[in-house]
Amino acid sequence: MPIEIVCKIKFAEEDAKPKEKEAGDEQSLLGAAQGAAAPRDLATFASTSTLHGLGRACGPGPHGLRRTLWALALLTSLVAFLYQAVGLARGYLTRPHLVALDPAAPAPVAGFPAVTLCNINRFRHSALSDADIFHLANLTGLPPKDRDGHRAAGLRYPEPDMVDILNRTGHQLADMLKSCNFSGHHCSASNFSVVYTRYGKCYTFNADPQSSLPSRAGGMGSGLEIMLDIQQEEYLPIWRETNETSFEAGIRVQIHSQEEPPYIHQLGFGVSPGFQTFVSCQEQRLTYLPQPWGNCRAESELGEPELQGYSAYSVSACRLRCEKEAVLQRCHCRMVHMPDSLSGSSEGPCFCPTPCNLTRYGKEISMVKIPNRGSARYLARKYNRNETYIRENFLVLDVFFEALTSEAMEQRAAYGLSALLGDLGGQMGLFIGASILTLLEILDYIYEISWDRLKRVWRRPKTPLRTSTGGISTLGMQELKEQSPCPSRGCAEGGGASSLLPNHHHPHGPPGSLFEDFAC
Repeated sequence: MPIEIVCKIKFAEEDAKPKEKEAGDEQSLLGAAQGAAAPRDLATFASTSTLHGLGRACGPGPHGLRRTLWALALLTSLVAFLYQAVGLARGYLTRPHLVALDPAAPAPVAGFPAVTLCNINRFRHSALSDADIFHLANLTGLPPKDRDGHRAAGLRYPEPDMVDILNRTGHQLADMLKSCNFSGHHCSASNFSVVYTRYGKCYTFNADPQSSLPSRAGGMGSGLEIMLDIQQEEYLPIWRETNETSFEAGIRVQIHSQEEPPYIHQLGFGVSPGFQTFVSCQEQRLTYLPQPWGNCRAESELGEPELQGYSAYSVSACRLRCEKEAVLQRCHCRMVHMPDSLSGSSEGPCFCPTPCNLTRYGKEISMVKIPNRGSARYLARKYNRNETYIRENFLVLDVFFEALTSEAMEQRAAYGLSALLGDLGGQMGLFIGASILTLLEILDYIYEISWDRLKRVWRRPKTPLRTSTGGISTLGMQELKEQSPCPSRGCAEGGGASSLLPNHHHPHGPPGSLFEDFAC
């Protein structure tokens, strides 16, 4: 006969109250911890976000026409902002720049530029030997004959020395220079340095960058004034035309900085005999932008020469190097005016970018005819020449500063990063009322949602544990339901007061178990 046992367990009030208080405190702490860890939903985030319109479109409240209109307005404003942002970004990526011209204040002293001059005729006819004519036949166009008219086919001359030929046969400045004055002081051929160009032996005034001559005033009489005799009677006769044949008479002049080698056949200007030429200069300091706004070449940070044979980089030096490499690759030699380093030739096109900092001199040229009738007779008597010779061979060159001021032309970025950020902030505030902090709010909410989902994926369900305290066993509700044979509707028979345990009809547990006949 089955035995039914009903247990009635009562706790003293003083024992029950502390346990209830501890349980309540534990539940409150667990609830607080769960509430702090639970992520906010979209409605809660929208109601507290500083993004304008988001709270009215996605915040808590009933859905209706008003919320739909707010959502459309928010999306339209967002699309308009993105369109403007893309346009601003494209404008920034084009790297626009502008040129600013800043006239500098007058200075008490200005460094005078270097002045290079060359006689257009390379070789003096009277100074050429038979060997020189033989070796220079392809260059001058003269027939390879000696002075007696005999061809030199059977003659054998030693290998030519082009430096020696240019020094011997070129026009000598001591013979050409008739007068020289700089800022009211007398100068001579010793104040000029020899330099070789495509025109042969040339001369540069004020060539040393370490001891550059200053100019203390602007206007005529404060610069360089020279009188030259171009010696047309020494010009080579034209037997046949070559690439180097010249029909002109006069000199070529280039005004440049001391750090830049002369590139006179491309950058020089001509001065004719029978005229006094006035060259008014103004110093211009140019500053270009490097990548990505421009293509200028920045200076070396180590201060080392960037081109072999030259102390500083310049476009003229780079072009001369490119010419040298082309000639070296074709005939394994170089011309006299090219740099003397024969190594380092490169294949492919030669590119010469503009340096980021450049000094050049703007020029205004004017001229008057000389000599007049009275001065022609005087000069003819002074230099023991006739008046016709004076008119055909003499010239005067006057180079001076217009004023002791310089122009600074600087390339500047027309649209920089700060301007881009300012325009983006203005468009963001106009269309969606947002700022950088608003973007941080959105990123923080995305991080919060993502982190919560990752924790759910990583978290594994924990199995319930049985604990024993003072000989009293406890059983989880889920395990109790699994052990109960009663259906979920409940099987309490003769239910009594809440302090009575329900009837449990189940087979006995294992021997010695606390739940052998009932569970509490």
